Amino acid sequence: MPELPEIEIVKRSLFKIANKAKIIDVKIYNKNLRYKIPNIFPKQLIGEKIIKVSRRSKYLVFNFKKKILIAHFGMSGKMTAMRSKDNKIFKTSFYYNLNLENKHNHIYFVLNNGFVLIYNDVRRFGFFKIFNNTKLCNVKFIKKLGPEPFSKLFNLTYFTNFTKNKKKNIKNLLMDQTFVSGLGNIYVNEALHMSNIHPLRSCRCLNNKEIKKLILNIKKILRISISKGGSSIKNFKNTLGRSGSFQQIFKVYNQENMNCSRISCKGTIKKINISMRSSFYCDICQTYNGVDRHEAKRYKLSTLCQTQNLQLDVLKKLKPKQQSTR
Repeated sequence: MPELPEIEIVKRSLFKIANKAKIIDVKIYNKNLRYKIPNIFPKQLIGEKIIKVSRRSKYLVFNFKKKILIAHFGMSGKMTAMRSKDNKIFKTSFYYNLNLENKHNHIYFVLNNGFVLIYNDVRRFGFFKIFNNTKLCNVKFIKKLGPEPFSKLFNLTYFTNFTKNKKKNIKNLLMDQTFVSGLGNIYVNEALHMSNIHPLRSCRCLNNKEIKKLILNIKKILRISISKGGSSIKNFKNTLGRSGSFQQIFKVYNQENMNCSRISCKGTIKKINISMRSSFYCDICQTYNGVDRHEAKRYKLSTLCQTQNLQLDVLKKLKPKQQSTR
C-alpha cells in the first residue's frame, strides 16, 4: 500500500498535469471497486474544474468549486496520465510492475487540456468518492485521522497527552492513523531505528528527549523520501516515469541479518512480525529498555538479549505496567 511520501509524489506530479483543467468526460468500464461507482458519478464530475490536487494522509484529493473527489489507491491502484495527441503515457503506480493491462483500466477522466487520467487497479481495493462540500475535515474518511506528521500539532505535548495510560507498543502507535496520519510500515521502521527505539517498547515509557527525537526523525525520514521520489519497493514510479530511490538507503527495512549501518554499532538487523507486519530493528542500538515483559516473552526477546551478553533476569524484572519516565 502506498504511504504518505508516495501519495505526495503522485500529488505533485498530477498537479502539473491536471491542476486548473476541466473534466469534459468520465468513462467507467468497471464500477466494482471497493465501493461501487454509482451511475451518477460521471454527471457529477463532467464540467467541473480542478481547482487543485492535494493530499491528506494517504488519500489523493481533487478539489472543485463546490465538491471534492477523494481517491484511495488500495493495494494495487495506479493513476496514469495519457497525452491524447500521441497516446504517450506518464505513469504513476505503486508496488507492482508497470506492464498495465487495459482490462484493469476502470475509469477514464478526460480533461480539456489534452490529457486523460486513467485509473488502473488489478485487485480493485481502491475507491473514489465524491462529497458535495469543500470542507475536507467533515469527510468520513478524513475526520478520524490524526494530524499530519509535518503538522505543528504533531509535537511533544500532543504525543504525551495521546499516549497517557496507553499500553500500545511504539510501533503499533505510529501505525495508528488516528494518532498520526500517513505513516506506514517502511517509514516507521526507519524512524525507530534512527531514534534508537525498539519497536516493542511501550509508548508510555518514552521520555521527553526520546519523543522529541522520534518526532524530528519521522519528519526527517519523510522529507528525505519525498526528495528521493518515494520508496518504490516494487517499481513505484511518479508520473514522469522516474523510479523512487529512497529504498537504496534503507537502514533496517528488508535488511534482515545485515550488519547495522551505524559505524559504532556491532549489531545485526533482526526481523519480527508485529500485528502481522514485518518489523526490523538492530539488536544492539535499539535498546530493549521499556519493553513489557509479556511482549518480551511473546517475541522470545530473551534469547536475543543473551546474544548481546545481557542478563536474562533484566527482562524478567521488567514490570508489566512500567511507569513513564516523562
